[in-house]
Amino acid sequence: MVSVSECFHTLLLEKKCALIPFITAGDPDLATTAQALQILDQSGADIIELGVPYSDPLADGPVIQAAATRALEKGVTLDDVLSLVKDISPTLKAPIVLFTYYNPIFSRGIEVFLDEIAQAGVKGLVVPDLPLEEADVLLIPASLRGIEVILLIAPTTPPERITVIAQQSQGFIYLVSVTGVTGVRTKVATGVEDILKNIRQVTSKPIGVGFGISTPEQASQVKQWGADAVIVGSAFVKCLAHGDLKSMQELCLNLKKAM
Repeated sequence: MVSVSECFHTLLLEKKCALIPFITAGDPDLATTAQALQILDQSGADIIELGVPYSDPLADGPVIQAAATRALEKGVTLDDVLSLVKDISPTLKAPIVLFTYYNPIFSRGIEVFLDEIAQAGVKGLVVPDLPLEEADVLLIPASLRGIEVILLIAPTTPPERITVIAQQSQGFIYLVSVTGVTGVRTKVATGVEDILKNIRQVTSKPIGVGFGISTPEQASQVKQWGADAVIVGSAFVKCLAHGDLKSMQELCLNLKKAM
């Protein structure tokens, strides 16, 4: 499995836009998650974002919150997720980016947590509630273990803060397309195009756009605006809520085709 940066390097040379599906680990069960990871990897996913179920999410909309709740009710733990990744990651081409909130990291201890996810084969990390001012506590030790910590930029992020986030983010920059939580929306916010241009003025790092993207048409639009990656979550999580791997695969194939 290549690193997140290496994946983007290859795609940029080929002038391709990355597709990054998000799924919640353990919903509807861990066995289905394992199958889903392999199917996504074989159906056009360039990077896969895997959410750790969490009881008090801040950035997740109702679809992903419900998925996390179902997984937690079945007893899915961080240890279960890492065990799954350790078993599956050697079979995948797409690097796995783990999505988790900061409390599980803090509870385990940063060094212990990073050692465990590195040993499991995780290549990237998104921690949506980690403030920029405290990011170094994770960025520095993560980089020593080959883990790239991806930082987020929101529509409300001021220009001077965009510059600092762009400098510090590893792997790519995660542009949140809306002011709000994740979820399927009828259209992508038009302001995304301008924000992409603003970020381009301060960095050459890849930029991925997520939150509110669910259809091939929306993915194509975001690519045309200049994104290097399109991140799709709730639409995939909806498919897996009932273990519908076929619909999930069709969505992945259609998104990749449109991009």
